[in-house]
Amino acid sequence: MDPAVTNVELSGKVFITGANGFIGRALATRCRELGAEVSGLDFQADEEWGVVAGDLTKPEQWKQALEGVDIVIHAAAIVSNTASMDLAWGINVKATAALLQHCVDAGVTRFLQLSSVAAYGFSATQEIDETQPLRPMGNTYVDTKIASEHIVLACHGSGAMDCTVVRPGDVYGPASRPWVILPLEMIKSGKFMLPAHGNGLFSPVYVDDIVNGILLAATRPEGAGQIFNISGGITPTCAEFFGYHARMVEAKPLKSMGTRPARLLAEIARVVITTFGGTTELGGGTIDMLSRKAGYSIAKADRLLGYRPQVDLEEGMRRTQEWANEAGLL
Repeated sequence: MDPAVTNVELSGKVFITGANGFIGRALATRCRELGAEVSGLDFQADEEWGVVAGDLTKPEQWKQALEGVDIVIHAAAIVSNTASMDLAWGINVKATAALLQHCVDAGVTRFLQLSSVAAYGFSATQEIDETQPLRPMGNTYVDTKIASEHIVLACHGSGAMDCTVVRPGDVYGPASRPWVILPLEMIKSGKFMLPAHGNGLFSPVYVDDIVNGILLAATRPEGAGQIFNISGGITPTCAEFFGYHARMVEAKPLKSMGTRPARLLAEIARVVITTFGGTTELGGGTIDMLSRKAGYSIAKADRLLGYRPQVDLEEGMRRTQEWANEAGLL
């Protein structure tokens, strides 16, 4: 990605939580390309990438790594619609609060929280911008994202540290598990079915674009204290988006059904799978996410940060298919 195109200027030291994850690794790569010194935290260490092993809920394992850091990008989280509230609250909220305090103590000057457009819930019927009120809805992921945003912005409001919140859309691209790997596996096995007759709206953003949006938000003075939607600026239907996956594996047209029966079947499947000791993302929350009736405005990110997506869906899927073929997924 050309710095002249993306308008990001970066130097100093950057620390990334969830550094071995899909978005975290892409961020680390881009930060290094721009000349920053990068380190991070994840469950497994990676000396080559400057990643220390640690549990986010155990600061004694990683707080020393914050010394001398300029920017912290907090990408680690429990990303699940079916995780227990205790687990998600402990990591997404309580550990975020502890991380904020240790960043302040270490003299970090900028903190960026990676949230999600899921914080808005899934019931909107018109395009959503950052002024939309957030309402807890009993969904573990949604509710803990709302709570974590609150403590991040409270930290900024106290004057302790400049903080920013980014709400990404549905991030796809090479190595994306939820929006590339799993759908391809399910389509090949004949287990993929869309709710809302495939008419639910999707908010895709290619991984290079979300990385650029995050870094603009983390480095521009205009981003301090702000919340930004960062997506690809388009809202294809789920049938259109996942139709690319079906064509990659030369599958038959995707199956679909109404939202209510899909929700019922997903909940039954979740109960059966978990009863026998398995794990699954099937459930009402996932069905609601794939049945959305509105997209997300990126006008604020354009206006304040100069963010404009560079990779359209056709090109993003071409790159994704190339990677999937090399990875043996097709």
